[in-house]
Amino acid sequence: MTKNSESAATALVAVSNADDRFDQTSMVLHWLTVLLLVVQFASIWAHEAVGHHSNLAAELLSLHRSAGALTWIVVVARLCWRRYFAYLPPFPQNMPKFQQIVAKANEFGLYILLLAMPITGLMRVLLRGQPFELFVWQIPALLEADPAMRSVFVQAHAIGAKALMALIAMHVGAALFHRLVLRDGVLQRMLPRMSVRAKLTPVLDDAE
Repeated sequence: MTKNSESAATALVAVSNADDRFDQTSMVLHWLTVLLLVVQFASIWAHEAVGHHSNLAAELLSLHRSAGALTWIVVVARLCWRRYFAYLPPFPQNMPKFQQIVAKANEFGLYILLLAMPITGLMRVLLRGQPFELFVWQIPALLEADPAMRSVFVQAHAIGAKALMALIAMHVGAALFHRLVLRDGVLQRMLPRMSVRAKLTPVLDDAE
């Protein structure tokens, strides 16, 4: 076997190992969550930029609430799918236990915050004691105004947002580290599948 042929065979094994991905439904729900988070952060930052007393600000706030409610629904669906149907590929064999523990802690921390944030956001709205828009509906006041209790949820929502951004930064940073430095296929597990032949074409051409 020539050196180029050996390289092609090695590449084939590496691609086969790296091709151990999450199932398609898990991927769709993951990237839908990412899209909804982008909408939430962008809408609330735009809301702060334009001020609180304009029609655009009200529309941005409604968009933020609606995206938050959708995120909660999607996360619940993700957890149900994960529990009963999802395929969860194992970590790479050479990945240290400590890194695996940190990755799992980060993942479950994200799930907790993604479930808690829409709830704290909803409570801060309900405790105003005023009607509000959600999706295409006008929701009437459901609770009496309670400024003291509302302030608790306002603080909880603000702290949760900062914690969520920190965990997202860690998650993205770790994914890029695995992709650019370790090159161990961890990031690719949540990316759409590509054919092995397409990945190996440059290597196979060199081997011929």
